[in-house]
Amino acid sequence: MTDLQVARPACQGRRVVGSLALVCAWVICACAPAWAQNRPNATDRAATKAADRTAVRTGDYIVAIVNQELVTAVEIALRTQRAREESARLGVKLPPDDEFKRQITDALIDERAILTFARENGARIEDPELDRALQAIAAQNQLTLDQLRDRLKAEGMDFARYRSNLRDQLNVERTREREVYGRIRTTDADIDRYLNQQREAAALEAGLNLAQVLVSVPEGAMPAQLSERRAVIDRALARIQAGEAFDLVARELSEDSNRARGGELGLRPASKYPDLFIENTKRLKVGEVTPVPVRSGAGFHLLKVLSREEVDLNKVTQTKVRHILLRPSARMSLDQAKAQLALYRDRIEKRQTNFEDVAKQISEDGSAAQGGDLGWATPGTMVPEFEEAMNRLAVGGLSEPVTSRFGVHLVQVLERRRVDVDPRQVRDQARNALREQKFEEAYADWVRDLRSRAYIEMREPPL
Repeated sequence: MTDLQVARPACQGRRVVGSLALVCAWVICACAPAWAQNRPNATDRAATKAADRTAVRTGDYIVAIVNQELVTAVEIALRTQRAREESARLGVKLPPDDEFKRQITDALIDERAILTFARENGARIEDPELDRALQAIAAQNQLTLDQLRDRLKAEGMDFARYRSNLRDQLNVERTREREVYGRIRTTDADIDRYLNQQREAAALEAGLNLAQVLVSVPEGAMPAQLSERRAVIDRALARIQAGEAFDLVARELSEDSNRARGGELGLRPASKYPDLFIENTKRLKVGEVTPVPVRSGAGFHLLKVLSREEVDLNKVTQTKVRHILLRPSARMSLDQAKAQLALYRDRIEKRQTNFEDVAKQISEDGSAAQGGDLGWATPGTMVPEFEEAMNRLAVGGLSEPVTSRFGVHLVQVLERRRVDVDPRQVRDQARNALREQKFEEAYADWVRDLRSRAYIEMREPPL
């Protein structure tokens, strides 16, 4: 699996656009703080004093201490400047200066808090995994590892520091996934409700073929005319209930364009029928007729179920799919990632390049080495935004750029197949889908909890 799927390992290295020194700026939601002790320990205080002396020497100053990490004025200024430039480009109106600066400061405080929590509580990122991430970053930028070192040096970043930052990034993302999913609880009752909703949704897309006898009623009909029309539909119902063939009655009495076909409306997804028809036929078996006339704005209807495709959740449609993933970063905004993938989509459509090669060159997902191939996807195993886009595509179809919480995707469907699924697997898939639905809420709860336990000391600007 890749980090697109429900069970995700740590993410791969991000693609560098422009300055490599900023590639390790991870995208953390502005409401994402983290844990620490209520007071810093002696080591923390010593580190803070040393940082104070460094800040004075450089002309910068400390705005906040978050556990043992610092947020500085220069960093806030740089983040604010980047945000203003991006907002101006997009035409987004920003809040007043003081409020905007407070939001930026809060976001940086949250990032520091998450980082300290991950360092204290996260799984160790072993050197081989870190080496693979570095190799991926170099390859995605068409560089060797030595060339990556040289590029970083030219931009003023020490390679050891860069490597350390990347380790932190991987640790933060892995810790966040572990902690948030650990908070999500899904009961059997939740799963039952979800499966019932899935059956209802599947029933709306299952094929349904109805026939009707329509006796029209003019708009604004007087009571006498309404009674006459009702008498006609009642006589038709009586004939059908007496054993006369529905199609013969429809050919004789129905006043719609399908009367020559015995009133048959044709096989189509149930959702394509009026809600009134679905509601009045959903409990009928194939061959049965509505026991009383159905009134609509057009008149009176008798409805017969000619055929209905059965809904079986133990059979699912699997999709063989591949994707290209770009992750927004400090140097590549969400819109820039979308624009870049749109350009590649156009080139792939025009056969100027192929999907597999582009995925290997630029995708920031673990599937990049396989040309973006994710294998066979079962419903509920992909994040909702991705799965919805995938399900809309025909075989061979190529999506527009799709945004999920992992970044921007270009999705292509290769094949589809119907397979039997064990009932236990159906419930497992439902549990996975519910976990995805609950992720954002659980993440917000985690953030609030971490923030309440973080040591945060705000500093006044020096005189």
